[in-house]
Amino acid sequence: MLKGKTVLLGVSSSIAAYKMCNVARMLTKLGADVHVSMTANATNFVHPLTFETLTQNKCLIDTFDRNFQYSVEHVAIAKKADVVLIAPATANVIGKIANGIADDMLTTTVMACTCPKLVAPAMNHNMLHNPIVQENIAKLRKYGYEIIEPVNGMLANRDMGDGKLPDEETLVEHIIREIAFEKDMAGKKVLITAGATRESIDPVRFITNHSSGKMGSALARAAMLRGAEVTLIAAHTDVEPPMFVNTVRVVSAADMFNAVKKHMGDMDIIIKAAAVADYTPVTTADSKIKKSADDMSIPLRRTVDILKYIGENRHEGQLVCGFSMETDNVIENSRKKLVSKKCDMICANSLRRSGAGFGTDTNVITIITKDGEEELELMSKFDAANEILTRLRNLC
Repeated sequence: MLKGKTVLLGVSSSIAAYKMCNVARMLTKLGADVHVSMTANATNFVHPLTFETLTQNKCLIDTFDRNFQYSVEHVAIAKKADVVLIAPATANVIGKIANGIADDMLTTTVMACTCPKLVAPAMNHNMLHNPIVQENIAKLRKYGYEIIEPVNGMLANRDMGDGKLPDEETLVEHIIREIAFEKDMAGKKVLITAGATRESIDPVRFITNHSSGKMGSALARAAMLRGAEVTLIAAHTDVEPPMFVNTVRVVSAADMFNAVKKHMGDMDIIIKAAAVADYTPVTTADSKIKKSADDMSIPLRRTVDILKYIGENRHEGQLVCGFSMETDNVIENSRKKLVSKKCDMICANSLRRSGAGFGTDTNVITIITKDGEEELELMSKFDAANEILTRLRNLC
């Protein structure tokens, strides 16, 4: 995902520096060319050899070290970097950068960088909330630095409070969001539904389906990484919603319908990827549902047709994409849905096709528009999501 990208990690002297070893490893596994610059004091927490082994690049510490590949190392790395992450960022390093002080390799290199710069503060709770530190953080924001907020938890002195460095996955996700994809959907607002709705029969039982929500979540993440402002309306899912999206949790088809009505107004693209339960009990009162010990029949009625409502009530310029899960006559049935639901695109797949359908990490999708059909090869749901988004963007 990060092949061809260069990431510069700036590590300053906090006990949280140990987390950056895993960050470097994760970024390398994603294909990034990772370089690390440490303050001299940071080497008391993590030995530079650890980073050099993980990244296969020299760890930059001493501004006047002549054992460099480049003649002016801090300028060369600054020009090469696609993103800089300073983590953990101590009060000292934050203060230096905010006030233009460049007195070591890390601060000198950062000062020369023109790429996006992320700063993840990590320090004692009281130090973090010191007005001087807060003013320096605000100054960095003013100058275009992105601040990754510290989390609340147990700190090095065993106190509970703000100032803890976020976990490695969170730090890596910030870097991925920044550089993994071109922001060709910047300025677009995208609404996506995902997961399986549940219709309660009684306090114990419910009607649902096998949807895992993986396809909808993949669409949300892909759109976010390409710069879109994403709202994800999620019913039950087997995966956590992606970071950096506005997630609205729902349970029933009626909940999802109301959420769609509330949010669809100012969207540019609406993708209905959720698998809505087709039926809901007429009543949830046990005495009315269960007539006798031998009669388990439950009176049902159809749930609202959310995709049809979207198609019939969309605003001018909105694009609508639906999904069609079929067992037979996939193209014919899906094309009928394209017309009857007033969609611009239908993503069709078959439950009978290996690698497609519910619960898998892959999919085989046929994209159907008024102009024809295009069958995509077997691919991951994330890759399929990007193919779908590219075609929707081209329709804009």
